[in-house]
Amino acid sequence: MGGFDLGSLLSAFSSGSGINVQLAVAQALAAESGPMVAWQQQQAVLQSQSGDISVIQGHLTSLQTALNALSDPAGSFMSTTASSSDPTIVTASAAPGASPSNHTLIVTNVATTGSWYSDPVASGTTTLPPGSFTLQVGANAPVQVDFGNGVNTLDDLVSYINGLNAGVTANVVTDSNGARLSIVSNNSGAANDVVISGATGLTFNRAATGGDAHLSVDGIPIVSASNTVTGVVAGLTFNLVSAAPGVPVNISTTIDTDKSTQAVNDFVAAYNQVIQDVNHEFTVASNGAGGPLAGDSTLRMLQDIMLSSASFSTSGTFSTLASLGITMNDDGTLTVDGAALDSAMTSNFTAVQSFFQGTGSNGFASTLDDQLNMMTDPTNGAFTVELKSISDSTKDLQDHIDNFQEFLKSEQARLTDQYNKVAALLQQLPILEKQIAAQLGGNNNNNG
Repeated sequence: MGGFDLGSLLSAFSSGSGINVQLAVAQALAAESGPMVAWQQQQAVLQSQSGDISVIQGHLTSLQTALNALSDPAGSFMSTTASSSDPTIVTASAAPGASPSNHTLIVTNVATTGSWYSDPVASGTTTLPPGSFTLQVGANAPVQVDFGNGVNTLDDLVSYINGLNAGVTANVVTDSNGARLSIVSNNSGAANDVVISGATGLTFNRAATGGDAHLSVDGIPIVSASNTVTGVVAGLTFNLVSAAPGVPVNISTTIDTDKSTQAVNDFVAAYNQVIQDVNHEFTVASNGAGGPLAGDSTLRMLQDIMLSSASFSTSGTFSTLASLGITMNDDGTLTVDGAALDSAMTSNFTAVQSFFQGTGSNGFASTLDDQLNMMTDPTNGAFTVELKSISDSTKDLQDHIDNFQEFLKSEQARLTDQYNKVAALLQQLPILEKQIAAQLGGNNNNNG
């Protein structure tokens, strides 16, 4: 690589203008750049492989999310819905996994929140006479509120009281009669009632007393400080709307088969996306080339996992995907027979659940998810290891390229110096030619 490139020199030579040194140097360097070009081509291949693996990993993450929805006993596949026979009295909501059930509620009274208001003044900015009052929430320590020395208006009192974090919220409420200070407990229930006493400078009126809700659930008396009643029945939340003593309200919970069906369809869509990614890599273009991962053993492993999952079988009413109306196409993707799946969901949801969840996480969803973890585990997953290897190889190639570019810089300087010297010599040739011709001409005359 350190020799004199006569070919580059001659190709850049022009009899009329001498040597184009810049062109000669560029041609010489291009001739020596073969290794760097090869390394850059290798980098481009590795980058394509890395990009495609990252895309596949993203789609595998979506597939595993869909599988988790199917395998989680409290996941979206087990979504339940709660309905009320009279939502003007009580409504209900059910957590995923809540057991189908029926309950009778009677709401004797709803929980209330303690609150007070002051007699009106002209406005929220009206200067108040100096005064004070004590407020106490439940069994908390009493809090003394003084005004008239920097806290001079209702607006000032609102800011001051809310800054005490005393368990109440203050506001100024204005109407045609003027402005009033409103103080409301932050929580409902008798234990959170607020009491105002010892007031001077302002007169307070009680608006409401904090009280507990009283209801019965299946005949069992329940007392709740909140109108949002949780924990009474596992997985259910009752929302008390109004009191209706003696009026029974039926709350029923059922499996939401629409959401469960959607969870299955989400799985199939995510599965098909991964299969399409794999098929794309193995598709041969018109020039005979496959995708960047066409020869990748890790991709073959993923393909085997995906295709073999369709043959998963277990005992029970629904033992295979096909028994649920989910069949494999020639290209490896899945198709859902909506009517067959709906029939399975409505006729024997427990059997459908058993297929996907199994006993002790040995159902279809957990089994496939465990196999995919061999590909996606952030530490030891096959794709994780391969991406690390590609990254290391890319870095090694970049180191070679960087070092070679440094060599080319020094080579450029060396060749430029050499070619400039040759160019200078060549520029002297016409002069030497004339001198030689003149000398030869003189010699010929003398001989004559």
